[in-house]
Amino acid sequence: MKLKFKVMDADAMNRALIRIAHEIVEKNKGTDDLCFIGIRRRGVPLAKALSKIIKQFENTEIPVGILDITLYRDDLTLTAQDPVVNSTDIPFDMNGKKVILVDDVLFTGRTARAAIDAVFSFGRPANIQLIALIDRGHRELPIRADYVGKNIPTALTELVAVKLPEFDEEEGVYLYEI
Repeated sequence: MKLKFKVMDADAMNRALIRIAHEIVEKNKGTDDLCFIGIRRRGVPLAKALSKIIKQFENTEIPVGILDITLYRDDLTLTAQDPVVNSTDIPFDMNGKKVILVDDVLFTGRTARAAIDAVFSFGRPANIQLIALIDRGHRELPIRADYVGKNIPTALTELVAVKLPEFDEEEGVYLYEI
């Protein structure tokens, strides 16, 4: 892979998360009945960061759950012979709540669809909203994010990589030619 350019640095990512946090509170008329569910892997630290940001200006802690969508994917047989299933940890009741799914990159929409299917196996939320730090287009399903950090028009021959301190040695969003 060849690096084309750095799309966002750590400061730009933080600014985008702060903006999204304010949009969430505004759209939902406060924080009542909100909960975040981070889509494993990089959606989890993003969900935790959003919860922390909202606590700073609303003085309310939004609960964060962790969702593994591996077994809900429609392309499971294409991705791996022996898929690795990680744990899901949703330590709160989702019934009647406003569930906000958090992911790093929205691409075809298949991950979001799998996450929605998975959420319904754990409860019946009042509604489901979707956050994508990056929306790169190329949807295969009629799914859109309610909150987007940055839209990046991409080619199918490109890869968007979100790097976070929890998994990588740096923080930023990068566009690669594959």
